[in-house]
Order: sequence, then C-alpha cells, then structure tokens
Amino acid sequence: LGKLPPFWVPDADAPNCMQCEIKFTVLKRRHHCRACGKVLCSKCCNMKSRLEYMDNSEARVCQPCYITLAKAKQVIFSDGIRPGGDLTELDGSSESRLPSRRPGRVLKRVGTPPGPPSSASSHSSQRFLPPLDPKTMSYIPADKGLPPLAVINKGEVRFDDVVDHNKQMAVLRSETEPPTVFAINRNLFVQTKILNLDCCVNRTCWCFSTFGMSCVGQDEIVIILECLPDEATVPKDVFKHLNTLYQDASRGNTVSELGYTVFQGAPFLDSAEHGGFIYIRPSFQCLQKLILPSAPYLVAVLVHRWETPWATVFPIRLMLRLGAEYRYYPCMLVSIRNRKPVYWEIGHTIINLLADFRNMSYTLPSVRGLVIHMEDRQTSVLLPKNRYDQVTRALSNSNDHVLALASNFSFTADSHLVCIQSNRDESYHTQAINIHNKPRKVTGASFVVFNGALKTSSNLTAKSSIVEDGLMVQITPDTMQALRGALRNMQDFCVGCGPTGASQPDELVNLKWVEDDRHFNVGVKSSIDGRALDGVPSIRVHNGTDYLGSCRFIRWTEVFILQSDEGSGRSGDPLDISRVSESLARATCMALIKLLDLLAQAGLTKVAVRATVHPENVGYEAGSKGEKLPPIYMDSLDNELVPVLHKAASMSQDSSAVVLELIFYVMLQ
Repeated sequence: LGKLPPFWVPDADAPNCMQCEIKFTVLKRRHHCRACGKVLCSKCCNMKSRLEYMDNSEARVCQPCYITLAKAKQVIFSDGIRPGGDLTELDGSSESRLPSRRPGRVLKRVGTPPGPPSSASSHSSQRFLPPLDPKTMSYIPADKGLPPLAVINKGEVRFDDVVDHNKQMAVLRSETEPPTVFAINRNLFVQTKILNLDCCVNRTCWCFSTFGMSCVGQDEIVIILECLPDEATVPKDVFKHLNTLYQDASRGNTVSELGYTVFQGAPFLDSAEHGGFIYIRPSFQCLQKLILPSAPYLVAVLVHRWETPWATVFPIRLMLRLGAEYRYYPCMLVSIRNRKPVYWEIGHTIINLLADFRNMSYTLPSVRGLVIHMEDRQTSVLLPKNRYDQVTRALSNSNDHVLALASNFSFTADSHLVCIQSNRDESYHTQAINIHNKPRKVTGASFVVFNGALKTSSNLTAKSSIVEDGLMVQITPDTMQALRGALRNMQDFCVGCGPTGASQPDELVNLKWVEDDRHFNVGVKSSIDGRALDGVPSIRVHNGTDYLGSCRFIRWTEVFILQSDEGSGRSGDPLDISRVSESLARATCMALIKLLDLLAQAGLTKVAVRATVHPENVGYEAGSKGEKLPPIYMDSLDNELVPVLHKAASMSQDSSAVVLELIFYVMLQ
C-alpha cells in the first residue's frame, strides 16, 4: 500500500461514498484516497500520509489506509494528538469547488464570430496588445520600467507606456487626479494611488486595488503599503506578487481569509525580513479614502519573516497581535515596511501541544463560524448547526482526554484577548484590545481547550482559566465523556466551574448550538438586479471549459445556490446541481460566444444568469451591472438555455425548485 499508484475509481462510478455510503451532492463532494483509489466523502477521507510512489510527499488518504500506513511506519506522537487532519477544505463553505473531472481548464474554440461590427473592433484590440513576458506571463518588465497604463473605456482597453516617471509620480500623489490603472496582464489590472490617510492611521500610503482576480476564482486583493519619505517610483514588487497570485489562482491555488503566502526569489521590497502576506477580511477598520474593489475582497498585510510560523499555523493570533501593536482593533490594514517582529522564537506556548510547527502534520482544529464569548462569570462557545460535520471531524481527530477548538474572529464581541511575547525571555502573557471608546462587555478568545484529566480529589467540578489568548477548561473524565457525547448528538452542554458541593458555580462554560453560519459572500450583489447575496453559498469553478471566439473568450467562474432541495427530506432524489450547473454554463457560453465583442464594447464583461428549475416552472434571467441584458443577447440565450432548462426540469421528479445564479466573465485571449 502506498508503494504503487492505485486504480483510480472514476467519479461516475461512485454516486455514494464507498465507505459510509452517503450520497454525493454539490456540497458533499467526492475525494479520492491516494493510497487505495476509492471515492469517499471528506469525512471518510480526511487524513494525510506520505506515499512512496509520490516521492514520499504527503497526500490525502482514507482512515483505513492511514491506519495501515501508520502501523507500517510506526508513527507515534507522544502527546497523543492524531496527525494528518485536513481541516482546510470545508464542505459547505463559501469557497467550495465543483468535483474535479479534468486537470485544469480546457480551451474550446467554437469558430470565428460572424458579422463585421464585432470583427473590426476585435482585430484592432488584438493588434495593439502589448507582448507578454513568456516567463511571468505578464506585462511587468524585467528591468526598472513599469507595466503599461490601461485606459479602460467600457470594455475596450488602450495600453500606454509610462514615459515620464516623475510626471507619473506627480499624478499618483495628486489628490485631484483619479487612480492610475496599471495593466499586469491582459485581464488583471491594478488601480494605484498615493493616499494621505489622515482620517484614522495618520500615514501616507500606497493603495493597490486589483480588478480581474475574480476571473480566476480569487477574491480581489487590496494592499495598503506605507509610503517611504524618499520613494521616487512605484514599488514594482507589489505588481510581481499580485501577478503570482493571479497565476496561482488560474491553476486552482487560491488564497482565502487569514491565508498566508510566502515571497519567493529576491528580497521583497529590498528586505529579506519581509516574509509574506497574511490576508484579512475588513471588519471594524476605517475604509475611508481607500480604493476598494467590488466584494468579496481581502486586504494583504505584510508579515515579518519571524512571524511566519504564526501566520501559517494560527493566523488569528498574529492578526490580533498586530492590532495590539498599533492600538487598532482588530488589526491595522496598513503594511509597515522594515518594522520589528511582534513574535520571535516560538518558545514555550500551549500551541506547541496542539499544533505541529515543524512538519505541519497536524494543527489546531478549526470550525468555521465558531466563536468564543467571555462575559462576567460566563463563557459561551457558539457552534453553528451547519458546521456539525466539522465538529464531529474535530472530535474524531482528537484523543479521548483533550479536545481543542480554534475560534474565529467575532463580529459581536467588542474586545478580544491578545497573546503578547516578551522580547526579553520570550515568554507569553495575555492582554486585551477593544474597539476604541467602547466599554468591554463581551471579550472574544482565540481557542478553547477541554482537558479531561481533572481528578475528583481536587474537590472541583471543573476549573477554567485564561491561557495566552484562549481558554483552558479542566474537567473530570466523566464530564469529558458526557461533553463529547453531547456534541455528537448536537446537544447543548454546560460545565459548571467551582468547588464540589457549592450552591452555585463560580463560572459557567456553555457550549451552544446556534443558527447556521452565514458570514460569507458578505457585500456581494447580483449582476442581474443588485440582489444581495450575503450568506448565499457559492462554488468557485477552477476546472471548467473556456469558450474561445476570435480574440476573446468567455469563462464560467462561480455558481450561487439561491435555493436547493438538497437535504430537504423530500422523497424524490435531489437534482444533481453540479451537472445541471455545468449544462447551463455550457449552453450560456454557446449562446454568447458569437456576441463577445459586442458585450465587451458595451462594457458588459461580467454576466450573470439566474435559472429556476422545477417540474412545473422553469425560467431564467440574465443581466450585467445590475440591469437585464438587451434583447439581442436574450434571443440567443433563449435558443440554447430553454431546452436545457426543460430537460433538467423533467429529471427533477417531485423535488422543490432549484434556483442557481451562474457568473461568467468575457476576457481577452
């Protein structure tokens, strides 16, 4: 086992998990065990092991194969924490992906669009495209020059070289001039401006805001970089890093909230002390004067190389520590160059017992949407009901005596615990930061650990204490067993802390199941009618087909599930949303392929199609920029979409209505 590649069971041959037999859906996705080749759900295939046929690199394996391989290698951890849990791919998250049926994207040419109106403009656009660097696939020159400027009029782009750097810097500094747009490649642009942020941080900063990351399934990126006093040109390293993010995302490797990317090659911004970027979703920060893209977007904050372990293993700790450093809740969004690190050698920290800093073979289990609220004599651990699978996975991956759970940043709390490391003896202690001029009532914590080793001879029912930026709760073995049983049964559980026999406990620790976590796609609006899509689950498409016209192509990037019958409990089989959405995407691309140049000329480069599938009611809407598409496009869509919708409705049996919204981009080749 693990020495030779296994037989790869095709996706089509496995409608159900080959271990627990749960039916696969768009949210219950297929995963292949790299050791035995079976098709399994994420719960049954959530381990990692090194495989000989993959040059001893780590790969996803199922639990039986993991046990077999572990016995063969005699891998034992002294702290008893099971390694290998893949806790980053979360079913039902806002960044799920469709089941992979092909390696990467496929290009499909459908022929040259007819008609003189579009062909003339398309060939003129093609003729004036600057050449791409074959190594970086970008317009960024290898010498000291800058990428070309982009003048975008609706969907048409004109590229101009930067001739006078001093004049360009004056334009960037001028408060009356609009942001300068640099073209990084044919479909990625960066709005750039020097801003005086005197409203909150009192610093002069570069502001870089991308437009085009969403075309490759990546949230748009904002970088706010402190401007040096003697800075005479645009820091081109920022453009290079954004291009790297774009190229990685085009291969399916995207960065998400609290993700971390490392700088490769030459020192970033002329300093080897710069380790990478951590990516933060803005919450309470001031966003005035900033150039912001459409939601969703992330703000990249510069990380010192000494802080890399924390950015990788426990990023919420680093985010809040940076907030405490600059007295800004929860974290300042400005990247400060050449600053001192806020953490040094890892040293003695409780996280050493819960995560593997050296090999990253196991980490602190994370449950999306879980938050910890500490109030007067009461602590609440709030567990979203739609994250039950992640809770049970954390239970399965922990030993019987210790249960640790990482928390998320809470938008309800008005303060948060922060872990500070002393620069003298490298020890850790606790502080708290809070929203400016607001009293502290609810304080957030970064993790909770339940330790089931409290002896009855201690004369305590339980004991809770703050450790670094989290909470340690010591309980008896019997209480631990009851707590784990309650979590598996999705029941609330209360731990009373204090002396045995006391009339009332000194403190209560409550584990509560709360309403579904919906804090994703916040601020996203429909391109059809401006409908808010906050909390609507969506799936990023990284392995679809791009349909090529003469000089442009159309790409399907995302599908929003506005309404679905999956998990509704109805007698009929649920509609296969994955296959229906692929059929709708194919029909939409075929309908619009001959109209891509007209769409671009009108500035309609982002198009959405909302389809309703029901045995008694089918229909669709299509739009861009919050308005319905003109009749010329709708007539073409009718010819392709209507037959697909009726076929899907005939297959839905007695299911309830399914409403999907698909997102497409018209891009330059």
